[in-house]
Amino acid sequence: MAAAFDPARLTQARRLAGMTKKSVAGGLGVSPVAVGQWEAGTHPPRPDHVGGLSEILSVPAAFFAAGRPYARLESSAAHFRSLRKTPAIQRAKAIAFTEQAWELVYALEKRVQLPAVDLPGFSAGEVSRDEMPLGPAAAAQELRRRWSLGTGRIPQLVRTMERHGIVVTLTPFAGAATTTVDAFSTSHLPRPIVVLTPDRADDVYRHRFTAAHELGHLLLHPDVAPGDLQQEREADAFAAELLTPAAVITPMLPARMDLHALDRLSKEWGVAVESLIYRCREVGAISEPAYRRAFQRLNQLRQLNLFGAEPVAGYPGEAPTLLRRAFELAEANGLSQRNLADELKIKLPRLRLLLGQDDPRPQLRLV
Repeated sequence: MAAAFDPARLTQARRLAGMTKKSVAGGLGVSPVAVGQWEAGTHPPRPDHVGGLSEILSVPAAFFAAGRPYARLESSAAHFRSLRKTPAIQRAKAIAFTEQAWELVYALEKRVQLPAVDLPGFSAGEVSRDEMPLGPAAAAQELRRRWSLGTGRIPQLVRTMERHGIVVTLTPFAGAATTTVDAFSTSHLPRPIVVLTPDRADDVYRHRFTAAHELGHLLLHPDVAPGDLQQEREADAFAAELLTPAAVITPMLPARMDLHALDRLSKEWGVAVESLIYRCREVGAISEPAYRRAFQRLNQLRQLNLFGAEPVAGYPGEAPTLLRRAFELAEANGLSQRNLADELKIKLPRLRLLLGQDDPRPQLRLV
């Protein structure tokens, strides 16, 4: 194994485990410099060290073997919505997860024909802005036209994205720390990938806005500037126009602030009340003081369990299914989870996580 050792796989496994070079070195009883040399490819690890790495990083020893398809993704090539709140080690974990998700897609596409990527300007990991209007609102209108979405509510946003070849995942890929990452996306792989996090899945409307926000990044920002406030504002503007076209929603907004009327519109359009309050301010229907009072009142009502959130689980078409259904089709044609895990050189629990499947084992609870 040491002779065929792939340094990039060590970096990937370490990032997936959320470990530093120092912590890996401590577990093996070697120096951080040695681990750095292994990752740089200047000195391969001894066979016994490969076994130790396998145990510490919870991957099969074969994971480190060279020769498998590998799409390297740099942190600078992904849009992190909450970059300032996301620790670097968790960003690295998110990037490594996305690399693995692409490897899964690659393996499945050898067996199953997935929907073709239909994202204007996208080709083989690059996005050209020449095909879309420059402004976020105009880009959202153009995408609605190209995807034949009409002017009304988009009933199944995540399913719509998947039908157009975008890979979407919704898994706790970093365990309890997943919430510190928030959503992110990249167009720098052979397929665009959007990673949604379960903390937003407890509110389907916030979840839909987040998905639309990341879709905006994929279309508008091929030159990624993670954490850039202007790019974040543009992605928000894109999401608002995609979900609630201004020309259609403006006549429906109440002439004065009415949270109950906005709640009805919220359910009709599949967007949060907060988003509609923003819309009211944008079109000048309410003053700045009224805007602030509306949010204060809404927060008070939410604390009283009024205007409660609705989870994604109750809305078919808003939870990703592309990867899981692709595997089910491949499975019906002879592929097993064990075969696929062996091909990817990962353990079965990791494969189930990538597929978005729940752990089939019963959970032991101690009281």
